[in-house]
Amino acid sequence: MGKPTGFKEFQRQTPNETDPRLRILNWNEFHEHMPDSELRTQGARCMDCGVPFCHTGSLMAGMAAGCPVNNLIPEWNDLVYRGHWREALDRLHKTNNFPEFTGRVCPAPCEGSCVLGITKPAVTIKNIECSIIDHGFDQGWVQPNPPQTRTGKRVAIVGSGPAGLAAAAQLNSVGHEVTVFERADRIGGLLMYGIPNMKLEKHVVQRRIDLLATEGVKFQPSTEIGRDISPMDLREQYDAIVLCTGATKPRDLPIPGRELKGIHMAMEFLYKNTKSLLDSQLSDSRYINAKDKHVVVIGGGDTGNDCIGTSMRHGCKGVINLEIVPEPPTSRATNNPWPQWPRIFRVDYGHAEVEALFGNDPRLFSTTTVEFLGNDKGEVRALKIAKAEPAPPFKIIPGTEQEIPADLVFLALGFLGPESPVAEQLGVKLDGRSNYEATHGNFNTNVPGVFAAGDCRRGQSLIVWAINEGRGAARECDKYLMGKSDLP
Repeated sequence: MGKPTGFKEFQRQTPNETDPRLRILNWNEFHEHMPDSELRTQGARCMDCGVPFCHTGSLMAGMAAGCPVNNLIPEWNDLVYRGHWREALDRLHKTNNFPEFTGRVCPAPCEGSCVLGITKPAVTIKNIECSIIDHGFDQGWVQPNPPQTRTGKRVAIVGSGPAGLAAAAQLNSVGHEVTVFERADRIGGLLMYGIPNMKLEKHVVQRRIDLLATEGVKFQPSTEIGRDISPMDLREQYDAIVLCTGATKPRDLPIPGRELKGIHMAMEFLYKNTKSLLDSQLSDSRYINAKDKHVVVIGGGDTGNDCIGTSMRHGCKGVINLEIVPEPPTSRATNNPWPQWPRIFRVDYGHAEVEALFGNDPRLFSTTTVEFLGNDKGEVRALKIAKAEPAPPFKIIPGTEQEIPADLVFLALGFLGPESPVAEQLGVKLDGRSNYEATHGNFNTNVPGVFAAGDCRRGQSLIVWAINEGRGAARECDKYLMGKSDLP
């Protein structure tokens, strides 16, 4: 695949990024586009490796290894190298409904399993993927493709995140009448409100939603199943239901001082910011403003980093990011071999922005929060923190306590599972982790005709797993409705 000797001749090259000190002045995506000639050179680095692990999509050590939607990566790398962009787009769409999303926000487990990555920097798979789909839209090749006939079967999808949209796209493509219900005022779930604009501009999301609507998918925003519409009414009105409600129940931090003002869940911060940005370019002030505040983000991961980047764009006075785990190594540890996801030290966009403006990486590793400290107005003013032992249960190391200033605190500690009123009213069983109980591969719940996919079934995970599950649930739902399915 690619040029047989390309991996020896060419170095890994990624797109240039806007200077961190400039990009925090707006909410735009900050990765610059690479010329076609450079992208072809990067495609040439894809090896004829015999067994390409990049598209295996398995779980190793609890993390994705390879692409969970099984993208035909070596094939479209080769097509890009040869300049066959239209064919590369067709190959990409065979496995991925939304490459413009994954090409922007997926952490690229494919690159962690790239065979070239054993000895050299991996192929720039994610950037090539994003470039293919953006090129396709620019050239007008991505057009609505509604089904020629309809089956007369009706499917309700609850939740419009990546799992729900993938299920809708697949079920609509084979002729079922699909309605997607979303409790927020805009369609897109975490794509719209959970991921900040600078990582995924919302016109990119809306463009795909509009395409699906033109193909015949019906969208019903501002509609909460279990409050505005009874789940039992859905069962009567539709032939099948696919639950894609996400895992939106946040993990709290119940320590002394938690009741103080100025302590917020991370997703509340991100949701309100994006909604205000879309509604009024932040002029309505209906968001949590970090301007001139000392911000502390508790918890790492994408959500914590997004809180950092959002605070920087507000004009905060400073950011500290607390992570209870030890600092990762700069290269793979012996217990983290290829093709596992490399658990190494990374500098994400928010960290880079803090360092560029304030001169230091914001992260304090092996650090736990002991207490929130307040002023006489009941507002948070500081945190008492301490160093933690390197392994669970991360006990406090005596004598390491200190105070750090805090005017705003954001809790980015992950999620505990889905909010479950819909499942309770439908009689859907929950598993031991409070997720909807359904087996990966068939996605059937204990209620006939009710399927579950995405984070509500597997727990908080990657967007690419959500698309995988939405596609899989659509296939099984199609089998239920028609007795067989040709969906992948």
